Amino acid sequence: MNLSSSLLSSISSVRTKISSTPKMTKTPSETDVGGGASVNRKNQFRGSLFKYGSKSIQVAFKTGDFRRQVIFIGGLTDGFLATEYLEPLSVALDNEKWSLVQFLLSSSYIGYGTSSLKQDAMELDQLISYLINKEDSEGVVLVGHSTGCQVIVHYMGTNAACSRAVRGAVLQAPVSDREYKATLPETAAMIDLASSMISEGRGMDLMPREADPGAPMTAYRYHSLCSYMGDDDMFSSDLSDDQLRMRLGHMSTTPCQVIFSMADEYVPEYVDKKALVERLCRALGGAEKVEIEWGNHSLSNRVKEAVQAMISFIKTEGPKGWDDPWS
Repeated sequence: MNLSSSLLSSISSVRTKISSTPKMTKTPSETDVGGGASVNRKNQFRGSLFKYGSKSIQVAFKTGDFRRQVIFIGGLTDGFLATEYLEPLSVALDNEKWSLVQFLLSSSYIGYGTSSLKQDAMELDQLISYLINKEDSEGVVLVGHSTGCQVIVHYMGTNAACSRAVRGAVLQAPVSDREYKATLPETAAMIDLASSMISEGRGMDLMPREADPGAPMTAYRYHSLCSYMGDDDMFSSDLSDDQLRMRLGHMSTTPCQVIFSMADEYVPEYVDKKALVERLCRALGGAEKVEIEWGNHSLSNRVKEAVQAMISFIKTEGPKGWDDPWS
């Protein structure tokens, strides 16, 4: 076969395979997942790649071809293949007749510093609209990792039309960016600078590189992530019960599961994790609490427990018929 015909054959392939980034590379092994299924850990997905919006970044990848979807929303610096549990989760979901959707936002990879929760919520709404109109979706469950949890909370507070399609939410590692950033020596001075820039009407201007060496960062987003009661400050241990209810209370009408890693490396040592997760679940209106002992931030060391918890919740809280969000 010549090069041209080989290329055409590849383009016409019905299935798309996305291999892992180096971050995900490991020796394949047999891993048990929820429901007793077994998956050969190749760190690969088969499914469909599609555009859900007009921006070049607005690309999504869906495994399975079902009318119920779990949408994964990663944290800062994340994109496709963000956590180790996604592959076994997709297999377990397939067994339950659910699709897994991973998607890129303007804030993905190094875009988080020039974006916002408002922008994330708008793009999430576009994705859900696509699934309703193009995939005839019967409903979605949102799974947030790290800062992705903030995106879910913000989105569900917007009352966007498509938010009615959300049948449940999983918050995995809902931890405070502010409390972690406060452990870094440069943070206090950078917060003062960001506040000054915002007061001068320069909130969308970029901060100095030392604010975040990994990504360009606007004064607004730095302030949002790092300042007390900034827009991203939803899960801090020093917020009062009233403040937590003000930030999270609207989630009480959405079935919610909180998966908290009891050895999360981004939670300062002084934080009482058990007390914090209890307060968060109460503020969320009685969310289901899952504490994973020795689990790290991304649960890469507790993949099986992560998948089992999510599948158990999704099977219980999944859509049992839902209203047309457009009516």
